[in-house]
This record gives sequence, C-alpha cells and structure tokens, in this order.
Amino acid sequence: MDLTIDTCVLPHDDPDASLVFYRDILGFEVRNDVGSGKMRWITVGPPGQPGTSILLAPPAIDPGVTDEERRTIAEMMAKGTYGWLMLATPDLDGTFETVQASAAEVVQEPIDQPYGVRDCAFRDPAGNLIRVKELR
Repeated sequence: MDLTIDTCVLPHDDPDASLVFYRDILGFEVRNDVGSGKMRWITVGPPGQPGTSILLAPPAIDPGVTDEERRTIAEMMAKGTYGWLMLATPDLDGTFETVQASAAEVVQEPIDQPYGVRDCAFRDPAGNLIRVKELR
C-alpha cells in the first residue's frame, strides 16, 4: 500500500475563533471555508505542505449521533479531552512564545520529556489539546 495522511478532523464550537487561532496565530493557510454560522467546515494547513490538512468541523452533526452522545461530546470538548493534535517545529521556544502571547490556554510549557522529546502543550479555542514537539 502507498498511503499518506491527507486530512485529520478536529471539532470546533466557534468557527471564527478557530479560524483566528489556526490562521493568525499558528500561521496556517485557509484552504477551504464552507457553510455559515456554527455550521462551517474550515480546512487549514501549513504553508508549503499542500498534502496535509486539518478540517475544523462542527461536532456531533451526524444524524446517527444520539442526544446523549452529543452531550457527552460537548462535555468532553469543554474538558479538552475530545480531540487533540501533535505538531512539530524546529523553533519550539519561538512557537510557544507566539501562542502564549495570544492568550491561548497553556497546558505545559516547553520541557524535556524523559522519553527524549522536548515539547509543550496548549488548547485551541474549542478545547482541543495541541502538543508541539521540537524537531531535532
């Protein structure tokens, strides 16, 4: 098989806030923005990597999702335990400073992990955990 990762999906509960975060703070380019109000599907991705995207989508809209499941998803998003993403950068400290200055919720400042990775973590506007590791 010859597979690549094309798109991963993260939920949003405020498309405008998510757009500002991923476009203006993280510097991702907007590749698509369809829908209106809270029912928007926004595709973003890192410049220079057209084959890798993140789809920011409204959560639990599938008609097969029950009301109880919707409540569970909303609770998990509020706690930041529903979606997460791992990014990588050669400039972890600079990235952390930029994100921290944006008033994003910092979960972990840059630290050397015992398993050999240096990383940090924060939450996007929907509560999704974003971990950023340093490329060495």
